[in-house]
Amino acid sequence: MKIDLDLIDYLQKLGRIRLSEEDRQKTLKDLGSIMGYIDKLNELDTEGVEPMSHAFPAVNVFREDAVTSGDMKDRILSNAPKADEETILVPKTFD
Repeated sequence: MKIDLDLIDYLQKLGRIRLSEEDRQKTLKDLGSIMGYIDKLNELDTEGVEPMSHAFPAVNVFREDAVTSGDMKDRILSNAPKADEETILVPKTFD
């Protein structure tokens, strides 16, 4: 990919930002460095290397979905400012 000032101007337009001339030149240099690094990575032989999404092996870290507190309906309703036997009562927001 060719990195030039036209690309920087296009990115400014996409990002709805304005860069000074000094920032444009710095961005041009920085994007060139980034693309150079990506090109260097593309030179690596990755034949037989399995793609991965994390640097460390990821396993399911979610806890087991189990009920731990049981039926707390009465305790919850006792904290409500207004409640009937089944629900918390709230003021109407519209008619």
